[in-house]
Amino acid sequence: MLRKALVSPRRGALPMKVMALGLESVGKTSLLAALAKRLGRSEGIAGSTLFCETFGDGNLDWIDAPGLVRDSDTEAARETVSKIPDIEVVLLVARADRATSDLAYLAPLTKGKRVLVALTFRDKLKLNAEQCRIRLNRWTEQLGVPVMLLDGRAVTEKDRLDLREGVKRASEMGAFPADTLPGWGSQAPKELSLGQRFLNFPLVSLGLLFVPSVVAVTQANALADRLFDPLASVLSRLLDWLAKLPTPFAEILGGDYGVVAMLPFLLLYALPTIVFFSLLIAFYKSTGLMDRIAHSLHPYLLPFGLGARDLTRVIMGFGCNVPAVVSTRGCHSCSRSACVSAISFGSACSYQLPATLAVFAAAGMAWLGGVYLLALGLTSLIYLRFTTPKTLRDANNRLLSPRRDSLRSPSWRGICLETLGTLRSFFSVALPIFIVICVVAAVLQLSGALNFLAQTVGRGMVLFNLPAEAAVAVAMGSIRKDGMAIGLLDSDWGSLKVALESPSQVLTAVYLAGVLLPCLVTLLTIGREMGGRFAGRLALRQAAWAVSFSIAIAWGGALIENLI
Repeated sequence: MLRKALVSPRRGALPMKVMALGLESVGKTSLLAALAKRLGRSEGIAGSTLFCETFGDGNLDWIDAPGLVRDSDTEAARETVSKIPDIEVVLLVARADRATSDLAYLAPLTKGKRVLVALTFRDKLKLNAEQCRIRLNRWTEQLGVPVMLLDGRAVTEKDRLDLREGVKRASEMGAFPADTLPGWGSQAPKELSLGQRFLNFPLVSLGLLFVPSVVAVTQANALADRLFDPLASVLSRLLDWLAKLPTPFAEILGGDYGVVAMLPFLLLYALPTIVFFSLLIAFYKSTGLMDRIAHSLHPYLLPFGLGARDLTRVIMGFGCNVPAVVSTRGCHSCSRSACVSAISFGSACSYQLPATLAVFAAAGMAWLGGVYLLALGLTSLIYLRFTTPKTLRDANNRLLSPRRDSLRSPSWRGICLETLGTLRSFFSVALPIFIVICVVAAVLQLSGALNFLAQTVGRGMVLFNLPAEAAVAVAMGSIRKDGMAIGLLDSDWGSLKVALESPSQVLTAVYLAGVLLPCLVTLLTIGREMGGRFAGRLALRQAAWAVSFSIAIAWGGALIENLI
Protein backbone atom coordinates (compact mmCIF):
# COMPACT_ATOMS: atom_id res chain seq x y z
CA MET A 1 0.00 0.00 0.00
CA LEU A 2 1.28 3.47 -0.86
CA ARG A 3 2.43 5.67 1.95
CA LYS A 4 -0.11 8.39 2.69
CA ALA A 5 1.04 11.61 1.00
CA LEU A 6 1.60 14.79 2.94
CA VAL A 7 -0.77 17.59 2.09
CA SER A 8 0.23 21.15 1.28
CA PRO A 9 -2.36 23.93 1.37
CA ARG A 10 -1.02 25.31 -1.90
CA ARG A 11 -0.03 22.29 -3.95
CA GLY A 12 -2.23 19.53 -2.59
CA ALA A 13 -0.68 16.08 -2.37
CA LEU A 14 3.07 16.14 -2.80
CA PRO A 15 4.33 14.05 -5.73
CA MET A 16 5.77 10.64 -4.92
CA LYS A 17 9.52 10.55 -5.59
CA VAL A 18 10.82 7.69 -7.73
CA MET A 19 14.61 7.59 -8.17
CA ALA A 20 16.00 5.88 -11.27
CA LEU A 21 19.32 4.05 -10.87
CA GLY A 22 21.30 2.42 -13.65
CA LEU A 23 24.67 2.11 -15.27
CA GLU A 24 25.84 4.80 -17.68
CA SER A 25 24.24 4.82 -21.16
CA VAL A 26 21.29 2.53 -20.42
CA GLY A 27 18.80 5.20 -21.53
CA LYS A 28 17.56 6.46 -18.14
CA THR A 29 17.34 10.13 -19.10
CA SER A 30 15.55 9.50 -22.41
CA LEU A 31 13.16 7.11 -20.67
CA LEU A 32 12.23 9.53 -17.88
CA ALA A 33 11.86 12.46 -20.26
CA ALA A 34 9.49 10.34 -22.37
CA LEU A 35 7.53 9.28 -19.29
CA ALA A 36 7.09 12.86 -18.08
CA LYS A 37 6.78 14.34 -21.59
CA ARG A 38 8.91 17.29 -20.52
CA LEU A 39 12.46 18.43 -19.75
CA GLY A 40 13.91 17.74 -16.32
CA ARG A 41 15.01 20.32 -13.81
CA SER A 42 18.46 19.98 -12.25
CA GLU A 43 18.48 20.25 -8.47
CA GLY A 44 20.30 19.09 -5.39
CA ILE A 45 18.75 16.19 -3.51
CA ALA A 46 18.27 16.78 0.19
CA GLY A 47 20.41 14.51 2.31
CA SER A 48 23.18 14.10 -0.26
CA THR A 49 25.66 16.06 -2.37
CA LEU A 50 24.09 14.57 -5.49
CA PHE A 51 22.58 16.68 -8.27
CA CYS A 52 19.83 14.92 -10.22
CA GLU A 53 17.37 15.69 -12.99
CA THR A 54 13.76 15.69 -11.77
CA PHE A 55 11.00 15.05 -14.30
CA GLY A 56 7.62 16.14 -12.97
CA ASP A 57 4.80 13.83 -14.04
CA GLY A 58 1.59 14.71 -12.24
CA ASN A 59 1.59 12.92 -8.89
CA LEU A 60 5.05 11.42 -9.58
CA ASP A 61 8.53 12.95 -9.62
CA TRP A 62 10.91 10.78 -11.67
CA ILE A 63 14.44 11.50 -10.37
CA ASP A 64 17.32 10.65 -12.68
CA ALA A 65 20.49 9.96 -10.66
CA PRO A 66 23.87 10.05 -12.45
CA GLY A 67 24.66 6.81 -14.24
CA LEU A 68 27.05 4.44 -12.49
CA VAL A 69 30.43 4.12 -14.19
CA ARG A 70 32.88 2.74 -11.61
CA ASP A 71 32.70 0.61 -8.48
CA SER A 72 33.17 3.74 -6.36
CA ASP A 73 29.96 5.14 -7.91
CA THR A 74 28.12 2.06 -6.65
CA GLU A 75 29.19 2.82 -3.07
CA ALA A 76 28.21 6.48 -3.47
CA ALA A 77 24.80 5.52 -4.86
CA ARG A 78 24.16 3.07 -2.00
CA GLU A 79 24.95 5.73 0.59
CA THR A 80 22.83 8.32 -1.21
CA VAL A 81 19.73 6.12 -1.49
CA SER A 82 19.98 5.04 2.16
CA LYS A 83 20.14 8.65 3.37
CA ILE A 84 17.21 10.02 1.38
CA PRO A 85 13.96 9.30 3.25
CA ASP A 86 11.82 11.09 0.63
CA ILE A 87 12.64 8.47 -2.02
CA GLU A 88 9.76 6.01 -1.75
CA VAL A 89 10.45 3.87 -4.81
CA VAL A 90 13.64 3.00 -6.72
CA LEU A 91 13.35 2.33 -10.45
CA LEU A 92 16.21 0.07 -11.54
CA VAL A 93 16.98 0.60 -15.23
CA ALA A 94 19.10 -2.01 -17.03
CA ARG A 95 19.79 -3.04 -20.58
CA ALA A 96 17.79 -6.17 -21.42
CA ASP A 97 20.71 -7.75 -23.29
CA ARG A 98 22.83 -7.62 -20.13
CA ALA A 99 20.06 -7.45 -17.53
CA THR A 100 21.41 -10.11 -15.16
CA SER A 101 24.87 -8.56 -14.80
CA ASP A 102 23.51 -4.99 -14.55
CA LEU A 103 20.96 -5.86 -11.86
CA ALA A 104 23.55 -7.81 -9.88
CA TYR A 105 25.26 -4.43 -9.28
CA LEU A 106 22.06 -2.45 -8.78
CA ALA A 107 19.93 -4.70 -6.57
CA PRO A 108 22.05 -4.33 -3.37
CA LEU A 109 21.62 -0.53 -3.56
CA THR A 110 17.90 -0.71 -2.87
CA LYS A 111 17.85 -2.11 0.66
CA GLY A 112 14.84 -0.79 2.55
CA LYS A 113 13.23 0.72 -0.55
CA ARG A 114 10.40 -0.47 -2.75
CA VAL A 115 11.59 -1.43 -6.23
CA LEU A 116 10.44 -1.87 -9.80
CA VAL A 117 12.59 -2.80 -12.79
CA ALA A 118 12.64 -1.40 -16.33
CA LEU A 119 14.63 -3.31 -18.96
CA THR A 120 15.56 -1.16 -21.96
CA PHE A 121 16.91 -1.93 -25.44
CA ARG A 122 13.97 -4.22 -26.24
CA ASP A 123 14.79 -3.75 -29.92
CA LYS A 124 18.16 -5.53 -29.41
CA LEU A 125 16.55 -8.85 -28.40
CA LYS A 126 16.04 -11.76 -30.80
CA LEU A 127 12.74 -12.82 -29.20
CA ASN A 128 9.13 -12.64 -30.33
CA ALA A 129 6.35 -11.11 -28.26
CA GLU A 130 5.27 -14.40 -26.67
CA GLN A 131 8.82 -15.30 -25.63
CA CYS A 132 9.27 -11.85 -24.07
CA ARG A 133 5.98 -12.22 -22.16
CA ILE A 134 7.01 -15.61 -20.73
CA ARG A 135 10.38 -14.29 -19.56
CA LEU A 136 8.82 -11.17 -18.05
CA ASN A 137 6.44 -13.34 -16.01
CA ARG A 138 9.35 -15.49 -14.78
CA TRP A 139 11.43 -12.44 -13.84
CA THR A 140 8.52 -10.78 -12.03
CA GLU A 141 7.79 -14.00 -10.13
CA GLN A 142 11.40 -14.67 -9.09
CA LEU A 143 12.32 -11.07 -8.18
CA GLY A 144 9.01 -10.37 -6.45
CA VAL A 145 8.83 -6.89 -8.01
CA PRO A 146 7.25 -5.53 -11.22
CA VAL A 147 9.48 -5.94 -14.30
CA MET A 148 8.83 -4.11 -17.61
CA LEU A 149 10.49 -4.49 -21.00
CA LEU A 150 10.59 -1.48 -23.31
CA ASP A 151 12.55 0.55 -25.82
CA GLY A 152 13.74 3.68 -24.02
CA ARG A 153 14.05 5.59 -27.29
CA ALA A 154 10.47 4.87 -28.38
CA VAL A 155 8.32 4.82 -25.24
CA THR A 156 4.67 4.13 -26.03
CA GLU A 157 1.68 5.33 -24.08
CA LYS A 158 1.14 1.73 -22.92
CA ASP A 159 4.73 1.65 -21.58
CA ARG A 160 4.09 4.89 -19.75
CA LEU A 161 0.86 3.62 -18.14
CA ASP A 162 2.47 0.27 -17.25
CA LEU A 163 5.37 2.00 -15.45
CA ARG A 164 3.05 4.29 -13.52
CA GLU A 165 0.99 1.25 -12.50
CA GLY A 166 4.23 -0.56 -11.61
CA VAL A 167 5.08 2.17 -9.12
CA LYS A 168 1.92 1.29 -7.18
CA ARG A 169 2.85 -2.42 -7.12
CA ALA A 170 6.53 -1.89 -6.25
CA SER A 171 7.84 -3.84 -3.26
CA GLU A 172 11.13 -4.62 -1.55
CA MET A 173 13.44 -6.97 -3.42
CA GLY A 174 15.10 -9.88 -1.68
CA ALA A 175 18.41 -11.50 -2.61
CA PHE A 176 18.98 -11.24 -6.35
CA PRO A 177 18.67 -14.76 -7.90
CA ALA A 178 21.18 -14.28 -10.71
CA ASP A 179 21.76 -18.01 -11.24
CA THR A 180 18.12 -19.00 -11.76
CA LEU A 181 16.79 -16.14 -13.91
CA PRO A 182 16.09 -17.05 -17.55
CA GLY A 183 18.18 -15.26 -20.19
CA TRP A 184 16.75 -12.97 -22.82
CA GLY A 185 18.15 -14.81 -25.81
CA SER A 186 20.39 -11.96 -26.90
CA GLN A 187 23.16 -13.01 -29.20
CA ALA A 188 26.75 -13.24 -28.02
CA PRO A 189 28.81 -10.18 -28.93
CA LYS A 190 29.95 -10.30 -32.51
CA GLU A 191 33.60 -10.11 -33.40
CA LEU A 192 34.56 -6.46 -33.44
CA SER A 193 35.25 -4.91 -36.81
CA LEU A 194 38.64 -3.42 -37.59
CA GLY A 195 37.23 0.07 -37.06
CA GLN A 196 35.76 -0.85 -33.66
CA ARG A 197 38.99 -2.53 -32.54
CA PHE A 198 40.80 0.63 -33.61
CA LEU A 199 38.77 2.55 -31.02
CA ASN A 200 40.35 0.49 -28.23
CA PHE A 201 43.77 2.12 -28.70
CA PRO A 202 44.39 4.82 -26.06
CA LEU A 203 45.86 7.28 -28.57
CA VAL A 204 42.74 6.99 -30.72
CA SER A 205 40.54 7.59 -27.67
CA LEU A 206 42.61 10.61 -26.69
CA GLY A 207 42.25 11.89 -30.23
CA LEU A 208 38.47 11.51 -30.08
CA LEU A 209 38.43 13.60 -26.92
CA PHE A 210 41.11 16.15 -27.70
CA VAL A 211 40.79 16.88 -31.41
CA PRO A 212 37.11 17.93 -31.39
CA SER A 213 37.66 19.70 -28.07
CA VAL A 214 40.69 21.68 -29.26
CA VAL A 215 38.88 22.61 -32.48
CA ALA A 216 35.83 23.71 -30.47
CA VAL A 217 37.79 25.85 -28.00
CA THR A 218 39.97 27.49 -30.66
CA GLN A 219 37.09 28.17 -33.04
CA ALA A 220 34.82 29.46 -30.26
CA ASN A 221 37.57 31.78 -29.05
CA ALA A 222 38.33 32.89 -32.62
CA LEU A 223 34.64 33.70 -33.16
CA ALA A 224 34.56 35.61 -29.86
CA ASP A 225 37.69 37.54 -30.87
CA ARG A 226 36.08 38.54 -34.17
CA LEU A 227 32.91 39.71 -32.45
CA PHE A 228 34.74 41.42 -29.58
CA ASP A 229 35.48 44.73 -31.32
CA PRO A 230 32.01 45.16 -32.90
CA LEU A 231 30.38 44.37 -29.56
CA ALA A 232 32.72 46.73 -27.72
CA SER A 233 31.84 49.46 -30.23
CA VAL A 234 28.13 48.93 -29.62
CA LEU A 235 28.62 49.04 -25.86
CA SER A 236 30.92 52.06 -25.84
CA ARG A 237 28.07 54.60 -25.90
CA LEU A 238 26.27 52.84 -23.08
CA LEU A 239 29.48 52.65 -21.03
CA ASP A 240 30.14 56.36 -21.64
CA TRP A 241 26.68 57.13 -20.30
CA LEU A 242 27.18 54.85 -17.29
CA ALA A 243 30.47 56.61 -16.49
CA LYS A 244 28.47 59.78 -15.79
CA LEU A 245 26.48 58.12 -13.02
CA PRO A 246 27.42 58.64 -9.34
CA THR A 247 30.68 56.87 -8.45
CA PRO A 248 29.46 53.61 -6.89
CA PHE A 249 26.96 52.90 -9.66
CA ALA A 250 29.33 53.95 -12.45
CA GLU A 251 31.99 51.55 -11.16
CA ILE A 252 29.60 48.66 -10.47
CA LEU A 253 27.88 48.87 -13.85
CA GLY A 254 30.49 50.20 -16.25
CA GLY A 255 33.93 50.01 -14.60
CA ASP A 256 36.70 47.50 -15.35
CA TYR A 257 34.73 44.85 -13.48
CA GLY A 258 31.25 46.32 -14.13
CA VAL A 259 28.24 44.14 -14.88
CA VAL A 260 27.43 45.80 -18.21
CA ALA A 261 31.08 45.86 -19.26
CA MET A 262 31.69 42.19 -18.49
CA LEU A 263 28.41 40.31 -18.96
CA PRO A 264 28.34 40.28 -22.79
CA PHE A 265 31.87 38.86 -22.89
CA LEU A 266 30.94 35.98 -20.58
CA LEU A 267 28.26 34.99 -23.07
CA LEU A 268 30.57 35.62 -26.01
CA TYR A 269 33.33 33.31 -24.78
CA ALA A 270 31.45 30.78 -22.65
CA LEU A 271 28.18 30.11 -24.45
CA PRO A 272 29.53 28.64 -27.73
CA THR A 273 31.89 26.42 -25.73
CA ILE A 274 29.24 24.98 -23.45
CA VAL A 275 26.89 24.33 -26.39
CA PHE A 276 29.53 22.37 -28.27
CA PHE A 277 30.77 20.34 -25.31
CA SER A 278 27.24 19.51 -24.19
CA LEU A 279 26.46 18.23 -27.69
CA LEU A 280 29.75 16.32 -27.87
CA ILE A 281 29.36 14.54 -24.53
CA ALA A 282 25.69 13.73 -25.19
CA PHE A 283 26.56 12.37 -28.66
CA TYR A 284 29.36 10.19 -27.32
CA LYS A 285 27.10 8.81 -24.59
CA SER A 286 24.20 8.19 -26.95
CA THR A 287 26.29 6.24 -29.48
CA GLY A 288 28.28 4.21 -26.94
CA LEU A 289 31.54 5.92 -27.92
CA MET A 290 31.97 7.24 -24.40
CA ASP A 291 31.98 3.70 -23.00
CA ARG A 292 34.68 2.70 -25.49
CA ILE A 293 36.77 5.77 -24.68
CA ALA A 294 36.32 5.18 -20.94
CA HIS A 295 37.51 1.57 -21.16
CA SER A 296 40.48 2.54 -23.31
CA LEU A 297 41.70 5.39 -21.06
CA HIS A 298 40.61 4.12 -17.65
CA PRO A 299 43.91 2.34 -16.73
CA TYR A 300 45.91 5.48 -17.52
CA LEU A 301 43.63 7.95 -15.74
CA LEU A 302 42.99 5.74 -12.70
CA PRO A 303 46.25 6.71 -10.86
CA PHE A 304 45.02 10.33 -10.91
CA GLY A 305 41.44 9.63 -9.81
CA LEU A 306 39.89 10.77 -13.09
CA GLY A 307 37.69 9.14 -15.72
CA ALA A 308 37.30 9.78 -19.44
CA ARG A 309 34.19 11.89 -18.83
CA ASP A 310 36.10 13.91 -16.23
CA LEU A 311 38.86 14.56 -18.77
CA THR A 312 36.27 15.86 -21.22
CA ARG A 313 34.98 18.31 -18.63
CA VAL A 314 38.55 19.46 -17.84
CA ILE A 315 39.04 20.18 -21.54
CA MET A 316 35.72 22.01 -21.52
CA GLY A 317 37.20 24.26 -18.82
CA PHE A 318 39.68 25.62 -21.37
CA GLY A 319 36.68 27.43 -22.83
CA CYS A 320 35.19 28.52 -19.50
CA ASN A 321 35.55 27.02 -16.04
CA VAL A 322 32.01 27.92 -14.97
CA PRO A 323 30.02 25.71 -17.37
CA ALA A 324 32.62 22.97 -16.88
CA VAL A 325 31.97 23.03 -13.12
CA VAL A 326 28.21 23.09 -13.68
CA SER A 327 28.50 20.10 -16.04
CA THR A 328 29.98 18.02 -13.19
CA ARG A 329 26.42 17.66 -11.89
CA GLY A 330 26.49 14.49 -14.00
CA CYS A 331 29.18 13.03 -11.71
CA HIS A 332 28.57 11.05 -8.52
CA SER A 333 29.48 12.78 -5.29
CA CYS A 334 32.64 10.71 -4.78
CA SER A 335 34.13 11.55 -8.19
CA ARG A 336 32.72 15.06 -8.59
CA SER A 337 35.15 16.66 -6.14
CA ALA A 338 38.13 15.28 -8.07
CA CYS A 339 36.74 16.54 -11.37
CA VAL A 340 36.05 20.02 -9.96
CA SER A 341 39.57 20.16 -8.50
CA ALA A 342 41.06 19.23 -11.87
CA ILE A 343 39.05 21.96 -13.63
CA SER A 344 39.93 24.58 -11.02
CA PHE A 345 43.66 23.82 -11.10
CA GLY A 346 44.44 22.68 -14.63
CA SER A 347 41.96 24.30 -17.03
CA ALA A 348 43.35 27.56 -18.43
CA CYS A 349 40.13 29.26 -19.57
CA SER A 350 39.63 31.48 -22.62
CA TYR A 351 40.37 34.54 -20.46
CA GLN A 352 43.52 33.08 -18.92
CA LEU A 353 45.24 31.44 -21.89
CA PRO A 354 45.17 34.45 -24.29
CA ALA A 355 46.40 36.71 -21.47
CA THR A 356 49.19 34.22 -20.73
CA LEU A 357 50.33 34.10 -24.35
CA ALA A 358 50.13 37.90 -24.56
CA VAL A 359 52.54 38.24 -21.62
CA PHE A 360 55.01 35.79 -23.18
CA ALA A 361 54.83 37.64 -26.52
CA ALA A 362 55.35 41.04 -24.87
CA ALA A 363 58.41 39.65 -23.06
CA GLY A 364 59.82 38.41 -26.37
CA MET A 365 59.55 34.81 -25.15
CA ALA A 366 56.61 33.40 -27.12
CA TRP A 367 58.23 29.95 -26.93
CA LEU A 368 57.34 29.87 -23.22
CA GLY A 369 53.73 29.11 -24.24
CA GLY A 370 54.58 25.46 -24.84
CA VAL A 371 56.66 25.28 -21.66
CA TYR A 372 53.79 26.77 -19.68
CA LEU A 373 51.24 24.24 -20.97
CA LEU A 374 53.68 21.40 -20.24
CA ALA A 375 54.29 22.70 -16.71
CA LEU A 376 50.55 23.17 -16.14
CA GLY A 377 49.81 19.62 -17.31
CA LEU A 378 52.54 17.97 -15.24
CA THR A 379 51.78 19.89 -12.05
CA SER A 380 48.05 19.20 -12.48
CA LEU A 381 48.73 15.46 -12.63
CA ILE A 382 50.95 15.63 -9.54
CA TYR A 383 48.31 17.69 -7.73
CA LEU A 384 45.56 15.19 -8.58
CA ARG A 385 47.72 12.19 -7.68
CA PHE A 386 48.06 13.41 -4.10
CA THR A 387 44.68 15.09 -3.55
CA THR A 388 42.02 12.81 -5.09
CA PRO A 389 40.23 10.27 -2.86
CA LYS A 390 42.02 6.95 -2.54
CA THR A 391 38.91 5.04 -3.60
CA LEU A 392 39.08 6.70 -7.03
CA ARG A 393 42.73 5.66 -7.44
CA ASP A 394 42.27 2.09 -6.20
CA ALA A 395 43.34 -0.47 -8.79
CA ASN A 396 40.13 -2.41 -8.06
CA ASN A 397 37.95 0.58 -8.98
CA ARG A 398 36.90 -1.09 -12.22
CA LEU A 399 34.40 0.07 -14.82
CA LEU A 400 30.98 -1.52 -14.57
CA SER A 401 29.83 -1.58 -18.19
CA PRO A 402 31.13 -4.28 -20.55
CA ARG A 403 33.95 -3.36 -22.92
CA ARG A 404 32.51 -5.05 -26.00
CA ASP A 405 29.18 -3.23 -26.35
CA SER A 406 28.49 -2.47 -29.99
CA LEU A 407 28.15 1.10 -31.18
CA ARG A 408 24.67 2.36 -31.99
CA SER A 409 22.99 5.18 -33.85
CA PRO A 410 22.56 8.39 -31.82
CA SER A 411 19.28 9.41 -30.23
CA TRP A 412 19.00 13.02 -31.41
CA ARG A 413 16.07 13.70 -29.12
CA GLY A 414 18.05 12.52 -26.12
CA ILE A 415 21.07 14.57 -27.20
CA CYS A 416 18.96 17.72 -27.50
CA LEU A 417 17.29 17.14 -24.13
CA GLU A 418 20.62 16.68 -22.36
CA THR A 419 22.10 19.77 -24.04
CA LEU A 420 19.10 21.93 -23.17
CA GLY A 421 19.32 20.79 -19.55
CA THR A 422 22.99 21.80 -19.36
CA LEU A 423 22.26 25.19 -20.92
CA ARG A 424 19.47 25.83 -18.46
CA SER A 425 21.83 25.04 -15.58
CA PHE A 426 24.37 27.47 -17.03
CA PHE A 427 21.91 30.34 -17.26
CA SER A 428 20.35 29.67 -13.86
CA VAL A 429 23.67 29.17 -12.02
CA ALA A 430 26.51 30.93 -13.84
CA LEU A 431 24.86 34.22 -14.79
CA PRO A 432 23.53 35.16 -11.34
CA ILE A 433 26.91 34.35 -9.78
CA PHE A 434 28.71 36.33 -12.47
CA ILE A 435 26.59 39.40 -11.75
CA VAL A 436 27.27 39.11 -8.03
CA ILE A 437 31.01 38.78 -8.54
CA CYS A 438 31.08 41.79 -10.87
CA VAL A 439 29.52 43.86 -8.11
CA VAL A 440 31.90 42.47 -5.47
CA ALA A 441 34.99 43.01 -7.63
CA ALA A 442 33.95 46.56 -8.48
CA VAL A 443 33.44 47.37 -4.81
CA LEU A 444 36.85 45.88 -3.94
CA GLN A 445 38.53 47.98 -6.59
CA LEU A 446 36.65 51.12 -5.61
CA SER A 447 37.43 50.67 -1.91
CA GLY A 448 41.15 50.18 -2.53
CA ALA A 449 41.04 46.59 -1.24
CA LEU A 450 42.72 45.31 -4.42
CA ASN A 451 45.63 47.72 -3.99
CA PHE A 452 45.94 46.70 -0.34
CA LEU A 453 45.94 43.04 -1.36
CA ALA A 454 48.64 43.69 -3.94
CA GLN A 455 50.81 45.50 -1.38
CA THR A 456 50.35 42.70 1.15
CA VAL A 457 51.19 39.98 -1.36
CA GLY A 458 54.14 42.03 -2.63
CA ARG A 459 56.11 41.37 0.53
CA GLY A 460 56.12 37.67 -0.23
CA MET A 461 57.25 37.89 -3.86
CA VAL A 462 60.85 37.34 -2.78
CA LEU A 463 59.92 33.67 -2.18
CA PHE A 464 59.36 33.32 -5.91
CA ASN A 465 62.39 35.33 -7.04
CA LEU A 466 60.03 38.04 -8.30
CA PRO A 467 59.93 41.83 -7.81
CA ALA A 468 57.23 43.17 -5.50
CA GLU A 469 55.45 44.82 -8.46
CA ALA A 470 54.46 41.36 -9.74
CA ALA A 471 52.05 41.09 -6.82
CA VAL A 472 49.53 43.27 -8.70
CA ALA A 473 49.23 40.59 -11.40
CA VAL A 474 48.83 37.87 -8.78
CA ALA A 475 46.10 39.82 -6.93
CA MET A 476 44.19 40.73 -10.09
CA GLY A 477 44.57 37.22 -11.49
CA SER A 478 42.76 35.96 -8.40
CA ILE A 479 39.75 38.10 -9.33
CA ARG A 480 39.67 37.39 -13.08
CA LYS A 481 42.22 35.42 -15.03
CA ASP A 482 43.07 38.07 -17.60
CA GLY A 483 43.96 40.31 -14.65
CA MET A 484 47.52 38.95 -14.89
CA ALA A 485 47.94 40.78 -18.20
CA ILE A 486 46.51 43.96 -16.71
CA GLY A 487 49.07 43.72 -13.90
CA LEU A 488 52.10 42.80 -16.05
CA LEU A 489 51.62 44.63 -19.37
CA ASP A 490 51.63 48.29 -20.27
CA SER A 491 48.55 50.04 -21.67
CA ASP A 492 49.01 48.85 -25.27
CA TRP A 493 49.95 45.28 -24.22
CA GLY A 494 53.14 45.62 -26.24
CA SER A 495 55.72 45.35 -23.46
CA LEU A 496 56.13 44.47 -19.78
CA LYS A 497 55.73 47.17 -17.15
CA VAL A 498 57.19 44.90 -14.45
CA ALA A 499 60.92 44.17 -14.48
CA LEU A 500 61.01 40.43 -15.23
CA GLU A 501 64.50 39.75 -16.53
CA SER A 502 64.65 36.01 -17.14
CA PRO A 503 62.41 33.30 -18.66
CA SER A 504 62.04 31.65 -15.24
CA GLN A 505 60.71 34.89 -13.73
CA VAL A 506 58.20 35.40 -16.56
CA LEU A 507 57.03 31.80 -16.35
CA THR A 508 56.77 31.92 -12.55
CA ALA A 509 54.79 35.16 -12.53
CA VAL A 510 52.29 33.88 -15.08
CA TYR A 511 51.97 30.44 -13.48
CA LEU A 512 51.44 31.84 -9.98
CA ALA A 513 48.88 34.41 -11.14
CA GLY A 514 46.99 31.81 -13.15
CA VAL A 515 46.94 28.90 -10.70
CA LEU A 516 47.12 30.42 -7.20
CA LEU A 517 43.32 30.61 -6.91
CA PRO A 518 40.30 29.96 -9.11
CA CYS A 519 38.86 33.21 -10.43
CA LEU A 520 36.11 34.52 -8.18
CA VAL A 521 33.36 33.59 -10.63
CA THR A 522 34.58 29.97 -10.65
CA LEU A 523 35.06 29.91 -6.88
CA LEU A 524 31.54 31.17 -6.21
CA THR A 525 30.15 28.67 -8.71
CA ILE A 526 31.98 25.88 -6.87
CA GLY A 527 30.60 27.20 -3.59
CA ARG A 528 27.06 27.17 -4.88
CA GLU A 529 27.42 23.74 -6.46
CA MET A 530 29.48 21.97 -3.77
CA GLY A 531 29.02 24.10 -0.68
CA GLY A 532 31.00 26.97 0.82
CA ARG A 533 33.10 24.72 3.05
CA PHE A 534 34.24 22.62 0.08
CA ALA A 535 35.05 25.76 -1.95
CA GLY A 536 37.08 27.20 0.94
CA ARG A 537 39.07 23.98 1.44
CA LEU A 538 39.68 23.70 -2.30
CA ALA A 539 40.95 27.29 -2.51
CA LEU A 540 43.34 26.83 0.43
CA ARG A 541 44.62 23.50 -0.86
CA GLN A 542 45.09 24.82 -4.39
CA ALA A 543 46.92 27.90 -3.10
CA ALA A 544 49.30 25.74 -1.04
CA TRP A 545 50.16 23.49 -3.99
CA ALA A 546 50.41 26.45 -6.40
CA VAL A 547 52.85 28.20 -4.07
CA SER A 548 54.96 25.03 -3.81
CA PHE A 549 55.01 24.49 -7.57
CA SER A 550 55.78 28.16 -8.21
CA ILE A 551 58.75 28.11 -5.84
CA ALA A 552 60.05 24.99 -7.58
CA ILE A 553 59.64 26.61 -11.02
CA ALA A 554 61.26 29.86 -9.89
CA TRP A 555 64.37 28.50 -8.23
CA GLY A 556 64.66 25.40 -10.41
CA GLY A 557 64.47 27.58 -13.50
CA ALA A 558 67.02 30.03 -12.08
CA LEU A 559 69.40 27.14 -11.35
CA ILE A 560 69.07 25.83 -14.91
CA GLU A 561 69.66 29.32 -16.34
CA ASN A 562 72.81 29.72 -14.24
CA LEU A 563 74.12 26.35 -15.37
CA ILE A 564 73.50 27.21 -19.00
